[in-house]
Amino acid sequence: MRTLLLLLVLPIFVGAQEKKQYHVRTIAFYNVENLFDTKNDTLTFDDDRTPEGKDNWTEERYRHKLANIAKVISEIGAERTNTSPDIIGLSEVENKQVIEDLIAHPILREKGYGIVHYDSPDERGIDVALLYKKRVFLPTSFSSHRLLLFDDEGFRNYTRDQLVVGGLLDDEQCYFTVNHWPSRSGGEARSKPNRMAAAKLNRRITDSILKLNLSARIISMGDLNDDPIDDSLRKVMRTRGKKQDLEEGDLFNPMEKLFKKGVGSLAYRDKWNLFDQFYFTPNLLEKENGRYHFWKAAVFHPPYLLSKKGQYKGYPFRTYAGGSYTGGYSDHFPVYMYLIREGPPLSPPKEGN
Repeated sequence: MRTLLLLLVLPIFVGAQEKKQYHVRTIAFYNVENLFDTKNDTLTFDDDRTPEGKDNWTEERYRHKLANIAKVISEIGAERTNTSPDIIGLSEVENKQVIEDLIAHPILREKGYGIVHYDSPDERGIDVALLYKKRVFLPTSFSSHRLLLFDDEGFRNYTRDQLVVGGLLDDEQCYFTVNHWPSRSGGEARSKPNRMAAAKLNRRITDSILKLNLSARIISMGDLNDDPIDDSLRKVMRTRGKKQDLEEGDLFNPMEKLFKKGVGSLAYRDKWNLFDQFYFTPNLLEKENGRYHFWKAAVFHPPYLLSKKGQYKGYPFRTYAGGSYTGGYSDHFPVYMYLIREGPPLSPPKEGN
């Protein structure tokens, strides 16, 4: 029988100096900044990311990008678990093939990741996806939800779908939603209605799950293009950053506390934003015996993910900066959170037929 590979032992002294054992699962989200292959897709605006395009996107650069992203993923949360995350939400991936290329990289190949992905109608051709370790998580349901947006003249604005995946994390039923809400292109105020619409869709998804199961445990993640204190989160999603402020129907957002401390996941014009977030149902704050609960959340930003010089010194070290290829990672830092529970190991869920 296989046993779980993630076992964190924390020295918590109770009574006669006995130590309790805890299992830790890492949930991560990473906007990987335009992970495109080198082929020209005639149905999307990916021409720049081709060998003949403006970015001179060659096979060598593509493989370098895959290696960079694989390295980052392999290290997220590893200071506590000694392994890569169990669940990873991704945004700005062009298609399923680039995700397959990513998890086939030697750094990640033996991790045993599975993929849930749908093609979105986004004009740039970018999608969201979920990676999961097959020995840890068994998907039992998945769906993609379309966000319908229209401009002032009534024409459709094509954007990313929202992904919902339900399943068993070890032996516990849970749901994950992966988001990449509309950007602030054209200005924060002018583009705000699009993110409010995205939040309303995500709230409807959350409420529909809770209507079927009031005790459902739901974790939402994504690049929201809004900060934790913005209206899309506080008013529409009804997120709160303090446990004592939670009321019926609210969701808990651990990123709000980080944001108020000045922590960010991306920078623009010398201002840090925390667009990459998690928020979840309050039942994940309850420390029930034998069940996973929230421990803590953080932004992953080791020194190698920071630009070392030039105009963008201290910013995330991205693939292109100022129109020039720099060979970096992404314009966003990844974020991650830990789920923790006390008790002996359990066998992972068995694969279905």
